[in-house]
Amino acid sequence: MGLKQALIDAKVKAAKESGVPEPLDTSPGSFIEREAEYTKEAIVNFITEANFTITQLKAPVIVEDMKTPDQAVNVKLETLLGDKAPILKTLKQIGGKIPGAGSVVNKLVDKLESSIAQAVKPLLKGGSTLPGLNLNKGGGKGFGGFSDLEGDGGILECTGYVYIGEDPDSQDGFDVEDENGQREFTTVKLFREDIEKLL
Repeated sequence: MGLKQALIDAKVKAAKESGVPEPLDTSPGSFIEREAEYTKEAIVNFITEANFTITQLKAPVIVEDMKTPDQAVNVKLETLLGDKAPILKTLKQIGGKIPGAGSVVNKLVDKLESSIAQAVKPLLKGGSTLPGLNLNKGGGKGFGGFSDLEGDGGILECTGYVYIGEDPDSQDGFDVEDENGQREFTTVKLFREDIEKLL
């Protein structure tokens, strides 16, 4: 049953309860039919022109994708010297096997190690680059867009929520997956001061 028919039925019911003789004319073009039509249009126009205000809303957020620029990263000295350590160690071992030359070789190797450390020192701060992230919820491209990392960190997993009204502090504080949750955590109101011009 539509709004117009509900208005006609209400008019007939009110007339009957107030003692108006039956039957009432509700045919197309009759007074009751025309009044119901205009009342229906007035209600529809009022509702569609009114501004409704969301006074309570809690909903989870889905982040579709996330991108970051390349990042400069610091490098530890041990990392830069890592591949040279076996060589320096071997040189010391060789020097130790040469009679009378062990201490001299050790000093030379220590000096070489110190020189290498000084040479790579400028690389310690910002000496390497971490490729930017390019992640999406479907598992698209991974680091720097070079490889598909789906199943290995490439799928973006990011949670959050939006709210109007009281902050729930966490997504665990609400569930809007079903109608009961939607009724409990979502409210829309019509404030009289917003519709004064329409009354």
